[in-house]
Amino acid sequence: MGTMKFEVPHSLPKDEVRKRVEQLLKYWVDKYGVKADWQGDGAKIIGKVMGINLDANFTITDGAIQGEGTDPGMLLRGQAKSYLQKKFSTVLDPSKSADDVSKGLA
Repeated sequence: MGTMKFEVPHSLPKDEVRKRVEQLLKYWVDKYGVKADWQGDGAKIIGKVMGINLDANFTITDGAIQGEGTDPGMLLRGQAKSYLQKKFSTVLDPSKSADDVSKGLA
């Protein structure tokens, strides 16, 4: 399978982005059993989310989260990309506090 790239812009400080993304990864670990391994400003995620195999890497930059993962194929590509964009956009919403973000994931 090929590679699917994604990018989610943000306007938050990098340490706040990391804190919020850690909440998202904890949600995926608890709900789906995904494994996440942080390395510097990024992480590697392996597991299954909503029935879709996820093997991805991403990096937090000053203005975006950039990543790539295994392309699930033509039929699921749109769903997978949309799900990732939605989840990352939700946790990176600057109008929400970190507590709101955590409650919104449950």
